[in-house]
Amino acid sequence: MISPGKKFKLSLPLHVLRQGEEAETTLKQLLKRRTILSVYMKNNTGSCDRQNDSLVASAGALDQAGYDVIAVSRDSIGSHRKYAAKKGIPYTLVSDPEDSVAKAADAIVEKAMYGKKYFGPARAAFVLDRDGTVLAVVEKVDPKEHGAQLLATLATL
Repeated sequence: MISPGKKFKLSLPLHVLRQGEEAETTLKQLLKRRTILSVYMKNNTGSCDRQNDSLVASAGALDQAGYDVIAVSRDSIGSHRKYAAKKGIPYTLVSDPEDSVAKAADAIVEKAMYGKKYFGPARAAFVLDRDGTVLAVVEKVDPKEHGAQLLATLATL
């Protein structure tokens, strides 16, 4: 997994839903200030819903602390649009069916479901500076406490 001090690839192309608008952009264009990239698997699933609920509840505090939030999953923009409306999500959502963000972070891990093994993105969060430098990594996101977990991590920076 990418470590603090390393840089994310700023030219990473991203398909995003931001403030209700769909756009093709790059990570560089999204980094207007320090930013948290929170990776989860899929909308409308138990742990992922808890992770986003916690982020929504902490979005104001994260904004006041000077951080933007970007949540990344494999879901389509259409799914994100419905999900953002349902959950009241104020932050940017990235559609990443190819796991390009997780690959850029060297955060593809082996998972298991119903006895079958597969590879997918780690449920992790990356705190980035405006130039793409990784300031901190939360390798094991606690879905229910993700917002508090992030605020505690930011307090150490």
